Amino acid sequence: MIGGFIALLIGGEGLVRGAVGLALRLRISTLVIGMTVVSFGTSAPELLVSLGSVLEGYDDVGVGAVVGSNISNLGLVLGITVLIFPLTVARNTIRIDWPLMIVASFLFYFLAMDEQISYIEGLLFVLILITFSVWIVMKSRKEGKELYSSEDMEQFASDNPLYKDIIALAIGMLGLYFGAEWLIDGVIGIAKEHGISEKFISVTVVAFGTSVPELVTSVVAAYKKETDISVGNLIGSNVFNILAILGITAMVKPISISPSINSMDIYFMLGISLLIFPLMYYGKKINRLKGSTLLAFYFVYIYFTILAEF
Repeated sequence: MIGGFIALLIGGEGLVRGAVGLALRLRISTLVIGMTVVSFGTSAPELLVSLGSVLEGYDDVGVGAVVGSNISNLGLVLGITVLIFPLTVARNTIRIDWPLMIVASFLFYFLAMDEQISYIEGLLFVLILITFSVWIVMKSRKEGKELYSSEDMEQFASDNPLYKDIIALAIGMLGLYFGAEWLIDGVIGIAKEHGISEKFISVTVVAFGTSVPELVTSVVAAYKKETDISVGNLIGSNVFNILAILGITAMVKPISISPSINSMDIYFMLGISLLIFPLMYYGKKINRLKGSTLLAFYFVYIYFTILAEF
């Protein structure tokens, strides 16, 4: 577990450093990089957990990890991040990123009503994600031409070779991947010794473990004043969790949705996804008081999850 935390810290630093350099080089905003490259990198643990568990027949673990991670990202991770460093919210986060997260969340809710995500539904998730990713990158590159002059970019390129950004990104993603794996293995081993159900473990312990990369990356980004990456990474990660992780997993093998997830957990996920909007919109800043509200929501969810289990 200790090795996992160390690897995650190194990974978070490398991912933020490489992502910022890549954004400047490609004239893409750091918000877009946070929504795409960083979100994909920090969502890798969820993808591996979800795909592996569904292939082994433990669908509750895969789906529970995604739903629990989405709640954890906005409640625990964002809550802790803004308690340390209050964040200013970019306009595009409210106008573009949040609506996409809501669309993805409610689409998952409606498609999960029959307690299964089929191959076709998984394909739909992936196609929506690809379409959005291409559009937002093209839009950002067009706007980026007005943000960065040719002289600025030439100076940046000469001072920061491309290979350094690529190496930083690679180290970051590897660190997050192995760190999450080591941490999850350690925590799950302890939890299983106490005879706790797979669904409970997945929406709490596994969800927390797979959210640690987002927590580390967001805190590091906030410390470096890259607030667009911090907020964009969390919302982007939630979008990736649903559209990419559940989508890819369902395309490999249809996913069964547990009635217990449909009856409680998914409503908490929708609730915190809706709650985040007024917290971002009013004042255009998420301060410590708002962070406390998010943390309170998360702990209420954990409380009801424990009640349902025991």
